[in-house]
Amino acid sequence: MAFWKVAEHRGFTRAAAELEVSASALSQAIRQLETRLGVQLLHRTTRSVSLTEAGEAYLARVGPALGQVVEAGEDLNALQGRPAGTLRLNAARISIAMVLQPMLAGFLKENPHVHLELTNDEGFVDIVERGFDAGVRMGESVHKDMVAVPLGGPVVVAVVASPEYLQRFPAPRHPDDLARHNCVRFRFAGTGAIYKWEFEVNGRTVEYEIGGNLTISDTIFGVEAALEGIGLAYTFEPLVRQHLKDKRLKRVLAPFSPTFPGFYLYYPNRRNQSTKLRALVDYAIRRN
Repeated sequence: MAFWKVAEHRGFTRAAAELEVSASALSQAIRQLETRLGVQLLHRTTRSVSLTEAGEAYLARVGPALGQVVEAGEDLNALQGRPAGTLRLNAARISIAMVLQPMLAGFLKENPHVHLELTNDEGFVDIVERGFDAGVRMGESVHKDMVAVPLGGPVVVAVVASPEYLQRFPAPRHPDDLARHNCVRFRFAGTGAIYKWEFEVNGRTVEYEIGGNLTISDTIFGVEAALEGIGLAYTFEPLVRQHLKDKRLKRVLAPFSPTFPGFYLYYPNRRNQSTKLRALVDYAIRRN
């Protein structure tokens, strides 16, 4: 199992974290395996780990067998009515706040033998390459070859600012007015591109390049920046509903705000779906 996980993650740190052992202990276990087999399985440098030719051959033989052992254990747990094991999810912070956090407590209570490992990534990642079981993203970001389950339904955009900011700068009445405003910009972690704000103008979607003296890569921090009076923030209405009710924020450009399809739980289209993932999918469908 140790070699399998190091090969999967192409390194000791993440493999050790998943196996809940130290990286040094894991490295020692691999060296003992190499000594026992009489071959070197891994090329090690200070920055990377890769498989030797013998390592590739060994992985090809033992990988499927170990996978079957893990699946067999999961199947036994399923027969006993208890999905079990580590379920690794990848999601942007806004996905966690809006759709995952409200359902996690109930899912874990219903499935106490599942260990959920949640990783926050603002950029879109290849969940298969990174070893995740599933991800959560906006529907338009999900690759077409993935199975996608809707979570929570469509979401409405809200452009907001603090009352203090709007005292200094008159509220925009049309998206064209944004050129005279300080807007909190969002930079995609993966591509480095700045997100263009989308609005519905005369029956069509129009993208606006916005300017401002604050650029973030955290989808939630924009709301905090708006609360501090820095500028306008482009977010989703559920995230600011209470702030609007408390009059800590005001909404602008509502007639032009688009509605997006919402968030999806997505995962690879595989014939043999693990019982732990199936449990999450079933729970999400029941809550939807």
